[in-house]
Amino acid sequence: MGIGNFFKSMLEGGKVDVQKRYEYLREAVSGTMSEFYLARDRQTDQLVGLKILDIDKTTALEARFKGLDKPSEGKIASSFSHPLIVTTLQYGTTTNNQQFIVMEFLDGPGLNSLIVGKSKLLDGNRLTLVRQMAEAIKVVHDAGYIHRDICPRNFVCSKDATSLKLIDFGLTVPAEKSYMQPGIRTGTPNYMAPEVVRRKPTDKRLDIFAMGVSMYEIFAFDLPWTRGSDGLAAMAHGGTKPKPISAHYPKIDPKLDAAILKCIENEPDDRFGSVDDFLKAIKGLKSEDAA
Repeated sequence: MGIGNFFKSMLEGGKVDVQKRYEYLREAVSGTMSEFYLARDRQTDQLVGLKILDIDKTTALEARFKGLDKPSEGKIASSFSHPLIVTTLQYGTTTNNQQFIVMEFLDGPGLNSLIVGKSKLLDGNRLTLVRQMAEAIKVVHDAGYIHRDICPRNFVCSKDATSLKLIDFGLTVPAEKSYMQPGIRTGTPNYMAPEVVRRKPTDKRLDIFAMGVSMYEIFAFDLPWTRGSDGLAAMAHGGTKPKPISAHYPKIDPKLDAAILKCIENEPDDRFGSVDDFLKAIKGLKSEDAA
């Protein structure tokens, strides 16, 4: 088959037959809104990550923003070109009318798995990962978006845990008033800011809260509050003052401990006003541990 006919066989009315274009190499990993595959691009022989969105769940999410011209996940993800954010290679619609996104394949552990396994790979790398998490989120905010699902699951580390990349823009929205109204509850419950679950107006500081919770967990191997699996658990966030991280990880630099705790303050006005402010607060640190 000629190359022109090869492309033609994969397209149908502008839609892509992903099963013809990609060879699935690993069974799907089920996400909240999608199925994720390790695949081989038959055209380039490149290993890629292939994300196929669930039609019903995607429709339900988009219904929350009815009347707004919300950009698709693929459009948002493909707008970033940064070493700390996963690279999106292609996006579109399949011949089954499902949205799909093709991204670089990240061959490393999720930050969540390192935390759950209390991995020794984190030793000596925590401060670097904390900075990179903040820098990645800053890129998203500077581009005019709120990620809305910052959590360890959405960071993939290198094999030696010396670096990471932010993934998954399924819940990302423009940082505009119409997308920050009370009642739009999206995110992962254990990392949700109090204003999200209490149906108050939101802004970029909800990402700062979730970032702080994730950073707390990197050191403590535990959350600042009781773990839960639904929005009811998130209702308790901010209800009690979290223990200092030093109670779990005595070696932490007090300056870093205080900066992370400031991120998870109950009231948005008591948090850092921006991710850049957090980065400035920890700028002089050379190590995650106190001298």
